[in-house]
Amino acid sequence: MTLIYGLSYFSGISFLGFGFSCLFSSKMVIEFERYQLSRFRTTTGFFQIIGGIGLLSAGLNPTVLSISALGLCILMLLGFVVRIKIKDSLIQSFPSFFYMVLNGYIFWLSTH
Repeated sequence: MTLIYGLSYFSGISFLGFGFSCLFSSKMVIEFERYQLSRFRTTTGFFQIIGGIGLLSAGLNPTVLSISALGLCILMLLGFVVRIKIKDSLIQSFPSFFYMVLNGYIFWLSTH
């Protein structure tokens, strides 16, 4: 298994979990209220699930992989900006930063 597949599968599985949590977890309802973004919770969950599925298709369709990685990178950039805006700690903000960088790297690998 190459590096891109391993990273894509790790991130894809993570985003499936994040997406389903976003849609079905009462904790995420509270978190999105705290972010003052309640109306975007289900949309965010949907994009996380779609992006996760796209990453898991790494071996099947390189274009879908690239688009998914870029989309999740942008989604996590926005999440990181929200975390900074609401003055979350570095520890609270780190996961969005980590997944932004990870998916940006997957995108870069997929285009080179």
